[in-house]
Amino acid sequence: MRSGIIAALFCFIYIFPPAPVLAKPQNKVLLAAEDSWPPFADRTGQGLSHQLIAAAFSIERIQVESLVVPYSRALMMARKGQVQGVFNVTRERSTEADFLFGEEPLFIANASFYYNKNRPLNAQNKWQLPRGSVVGVIKGYEYGDEFAKLSKQLQLVQVASQEQLLNLLLLNRIDAAIMFDKVAEGVIKRMGVKEEILPAFPNHQSRIFLAFSLQNADSPALAKALDKGLRQMKRSGQYQQIINNGRF
Repeated sequence: MRSGIIAALFCFIYIFPPAPVLAKPQNKVLLAAEDSWPPFADRTGQGLSHQLIAAAFSIERIQVESLVVPYSRALMMARKGQVQGVFNVTRERSTEADFLFGEEPLFIANASFYYNKNRPLNAQNKWQLPRGSVVGVIKGYEYGDEFAKLSKQLQLVQVASQEQLLNLLLLNRIDAAIMFDKVAEGVIKRMGVKEEILPAFPNHQSRIFLAFSLQNADSPALAKALDKGLRQMKRSGQYQQIINNGRF
């Protein structure tokens, strides 16, 4: 009788296996943070992204350690598993193959084409840009799913910083530069070129995430913890407070 009960129990476990338990992440996470995207992340390791990520993880009792590096290097480090995640990645087709994403974006960011007012663009939107137009971009940045098609008619110049993009515009070395609007606003003001450099028309809107390495077994749990922390921050008002204080 007892052997029959045990056999039935094993059969039940085989047919209805227990639900998998998501492993809890470690209490510290090592991330790569880009160094040239203020007000979200700057060379000193400060910015809105740093504040949001640290606050969200702290709710789940996870401490954040960040390595401040150029964006292209940050991506490479996460792909290789040298860090557990990378700041400020646009979720799109080109990145979903390389990283694991949670459900909650850090924020939404708009990007536009910028030009030197002394050399107006002969276009009303990005698709009207003349073939061969020279456009400056940041190496490694994502510019939306449509950009792969658009870039075929452009000549791209890749640089490492926002300041380099503006200097190329001022020197008439490029026809336009793609910059995220909130980033451009701050850099243009700091360089004192508000009268010279102007926005032309939109490029795309990005859902910006902390992207996690596919090489790290803790990534699913970390993504879940970050989502949970961000949602709690939005319910409590802490998220909006950080955004407001950062003049986002």
